[in-house]
Amino acid sequence: MSKRHWPFLLGGLLVALLLAGVVSNYASSHPDGLDSSLLKGCTVNADEITGGSCPAQQAKDHELADSPLADYGVRGIGNDFVSTGLSGVLGVLLTFALGGGLFWLARRRGPAKPTASATPTTSADSADEAATPSTGTR
Repeated sequence: MSKRHWPFLLGGLLVALLLAGVVSNYASSHPDGLDSSLLKGCTVNADEITGGSCPAQQAKDHELADSPLADYGVRGIGNDFVSTGLSGVLGVLLTFALGGGLFWLARRRGPAKPTASATPTTSADSADEAATPSTGTR
């Protein structure tokens, strides 16, 4: 990667870290479209289903619900603002490292450099030499 690409790359990383660490705390806490459609037909009171019949009643916890970064926060941090921000920052850094590693593995490598002892010749060069009479000059 050339040197002029680094400021752009680091600027993008800085913007992503700022959005994940600070702005993510101001995201809406209201259910998104999927959550609200799953709750149709039920009576909900303070994030708890109190009556009716809806698909959300069969919902179960995810297998990774006990992981350190589950539920948009970091387990063990009591301050919700810091927990959510730190979770976002860790997610951005992990994604950046994983993506950078994959791009590094898939990068285009230059052609192999010829060694000093072997000079590459093409078949056309060999044919020209065979057809040219050996008079000492070309």
